[in-house]
Amino acid sequence: MKPIIDFKGFSFKYRAQAEPTLRDINLQIMPGEKVLIVGPSGSGKSTLAHCINGLVPFSFTGEITGTLKIADKNPADLGLFGLSKIVGTVLQDTDGQFIGLTVAEDIAFALENDMIPQEEMFTKVDEVAEMVDVKRLLDHSPRELSGGQKQRVSMAGVMVDDVDILLFDEPLANLDPATGKRAIDMIDQIQKKKNTTVLIIEHRLEDALYRDVDRVIVMGDGRIVSDCTPDELLTTDILQKEGIREPLYIAALKAAGCRISPKDKPQHIETMELSHYKEAVSGWFEATEPEPVRRETDSALKVENLYFSYEEGKPILEHIHFDIQKGEMVSIVGKNGAGKSTLSNLICGFYKPVRGRILLDGKDIASLSIKERGEHIGLVMQSPNQMISKPMIFDEVALGLRVRGVPEDEIKERVFNTLKICGLYPFRNWPVSALSFGQKKRVSIASILVMNPEILLLDEPTAGQDYRHYTEIMEFLKQINENMGITIIMITHDMHLMLEYTDRAIVIADGHLIADDTPARILTNEKIADKAYLKKTSLYDLAVNCGIDNPSDFVERFIAYERKKRWKEEESCG
Repeated sequence: MKPIIDFKGFSFKYRAQAEPTLRDINLQIMPGEKVLIVGPSGSGKSTLAHCINGLVPFSFTGEITGTLKIADKNPADLGLFGLSKIVGTVLQDTDGQFIGLTVAEDIAFALENDMIPQEEMFTKVDEVAEMVDVKRLLDHSPRELSGGQKQRVSMAGVMVDDVDILLFDEPLANLDPATGKRAIDMIDQIQKKKNTTVLIIEHRLEDALYRDVDRVIVMGDGRIVSDCTPDELLTTDILQKEGIREPLYIAALKAAGCRISPKDKPQHIETMELSHYKEAVSGWFEATEPEPVRRETDSALKVENLYFSYEEGKPILEHIHFDIQKGEMVSIVGKNGAGKSTLSNLICGFYKPVRGRILLDGKDIASLSIKERGEHIGLVMQSPNQMISKPMIFDEVALGLRVRGVPEDEIKERVFNTLKICGLYPFRNWPVSALSFGQKKRVSIASILVMNPEILLLDEPTAGQDYRHYTEIMEFLKQINENMGITIIMITHDMHLMLEYTDRAIVIADGHLIADDTPARILTNEKIADKAYLKKTSLYDLAVNCGIDNPSDFVERFIAYERKKRWKEEESCG
């Protein structure tokens, strides 16, 4: 059997760059394989994907050496249209992929181009919509859908063409944990049902490994660093060396001094053989100190008995109540469509509540305008495209300061400092259009951070970020939280972020507050996790399977241990 994707001695250098982005790639992927591609930003994994789907060289020109064959054909001979019949790509930013006014029209687009008879077209659209569970949404506008629904529609749009290869570019970036699990499950079912070759590019390695993959390709500095099975990879230190987040249970086992063996099948914590690791894990738990309880402070933001609906009789939020103290870092979590973003819009004044009050520093803010609230509460939206209004990066970050009449010398200093912390200083003179989705996200965060607000409200601050940039942003947020006393509220789907960086988690499900507790207690409570579409942390399974009576204590101690370890590393580097 011949490989369906075959790179031999392949290198690629973008026209505007001095050094190649891909170097000496030798990679064969067989028909029907499922392969996960991981690596930090700039490692070349997106460029590798662009070579496979034809964006290189047809949209991004450059210098190619070596050979690449897709389905035993030269991509240059097939052209972009010919390649699209073999390779279907589901983009990270699904909004950029929609064409039709309704879901049905969008799915049918490729069939219309091929002049498929209408009767056959209706049948195929129905079949694919059924397969990805969007049949009841066929008459909806794609723009109205949640992140998970949009992704399934994008998936249907490429599957309807019966492609041989499905390429997913960060399918989990904007999904809640349970929807992410379903997306990985759906990709797995499609691959098995149709024997499609599947490539998944993803930062969230642990979540992407929810279902079996044949191989994991690790990329670093334009080269393939590792190409092996997940069980083999998880026993090495390759992920740590390349700046990729290891699954939490693997990190905990290594912290306990365990030498993990591939024969114990570490790809899934649920089925991993743990009998000979129990003693080490229990010993580590007993020897590790719990984190001290946080001291209470004054109220920063209080929500009292809040109700909201877009239409009368159809409540979106009901009886929401919580009190966030000054200097806290709090996460607001729940499934897509639970009402989290609506809540942030109410806090910022974009909507007015039907009933209830929002208090800032103990004072009702109902009479404050959006601009007046913006002096105290900085909002970073989920999609950077909703925030960015200037063509150049420096001007975008400086905009809020210029509107407020800050002197130009001070603007330059504050903008440069913020860009350095957000990892954007090398791009300070670049146009925003030249940036990736993740880089645009960092620009939108920088444009708010530069204003020094009292409360920072972030909607999915780390979506689409690799582990290094994720850590940089979160450490910066932690730094301004501790050094400047800024209260930070994060709407997030990232359970690791919730565990590692926030003191409390407010959980919303179907418009109701169902929990307000420590992240560790929430992510070890199966009932709450299921109701709010969260993902129970793998540390819970590790603790239970190692016979630890109080799993939430184990989780809290491990997260505290990780924080201390990271601080020590930073001190030694500083």
